[in-house]
Amino acid sequence: MKRVLIVEDEGELAQLMRRAFEADGMAADIAGSAEEAYDLLTSAVFDCLMVDVNLPGDDGYALCRNLRERSGVPVVFASARIEPDARIRALEEGGDAYLSKPFSLREMLAQAKALMMRPERKTGTDEAVLSAGPFQLDGRAKTIRKNGQLIALSPREFQLASALMGSAGQSLSRDALLAKVWGAFAEVEPQTVSVHMSWLRAKLEDDPAHPVYFKTVRGEGYRFDLPEGNR
Repeated sequence: MKRVLIVEDEGELAQLMRRAFEADGMAADIAGSAEEAYDLLTSAVFDCLMVDVNLPGDDGYALCRNLRERSGVPVVFASARIEPDARIRALEEGGDAYLSKPFSLREMLAQAKALMMRPERKTGTDEAVLSAGPFQLDGRAKTIRKNGQLIALSPREFQLASALMGSAGQSLSRDALLAKVWGAFAEVEPQTVSVHMSWLRAKLEDDPAHPVYFKTVRGEGYRFDLPEGNR
């Protein structure tokens, strides 16, 4: 299930937005300030952020700027500011789209879903069933099978496998994996990824000391590969 973070200090509007996302089959959390958003982003992973520009404390631009140092998650700005410079600044700060208040909830949903469907934004498998070599990963059931046998993984191990398999052939840095699996502002050490990778390999690789699928890329991070003949 897709998960959206609504960063909006107008409580009534935030609730309307949340109900619209939930009615469309998505989960939605609300933060009334950038500081509340930072807290949520330390322990949860979101597929899209809806961010008001005018917030108490850090404004929406500062939130997006800080987020972009850690994550490429789509950000949709929403603001009553209609001047062209506001739209330009939203893009310059790393935003992906800009909605002028008042906006329709249908437009909001369409914009968010379009961004989440962009190939460069899709990470992991979410609700998809992905078959790769001996593995079959079910994003909805949160299960993975190897050669038809169900393998028990912890939630973090599953999310790590999902992130790597969903970006097969692409190297992902430890920082990128921390943002995708633990949260953009998670206060954990990069070594945490290495530890979970070792656990994942112990469960999914025939020879964990010499991994065939979940590989280390020296100086870059990790990558899921399929050897020739298994593709």
